Amino acid sequence: QVQLVESGGGLVQPGGSLRLSCAASGSIFSIDTMGWYRQAPGKEREEVAGIGDRTGTYYVDSVKGRFTISRTSAKNMVWLQMNNLRPEDTAVYYCNVLTYRLDEYWGQGTQVTVSS
Repeated sequence: QVQLVESGGGLVQPGGSLRLSCAASGSIFSIDTMGWYRQAPGKEREEVAGIGDRTGTYYVDSVKGRFTISRTSAKNMVWLQMNNLRPEDTAVYYCNVLTYRLDEYWGQGTQVTVSS
């Protein structure tokens, strides 16, 4: 079992920045990939960014050049630095991990609102 706790969401003006954090605990030795998803009202959940030893980093096209994902080598923390935020980035952001056994875990979500 892996437990995930996100923090760092909030309200920011367009063009601003936020940094999301996700703390992992439990069986962190089993973690393969870590990532961030988001879900806006009325839309499906989408993968925003991911990072893994074998897979490298991944970004959805809409955030490339603006968001940066990073994590500790111990895989107990993963961050999402979000710059130049746009209103369309408004969503609930979820931390996600996939283990080597293909078990998947989710955080509780943190709200990001980009508005003037």
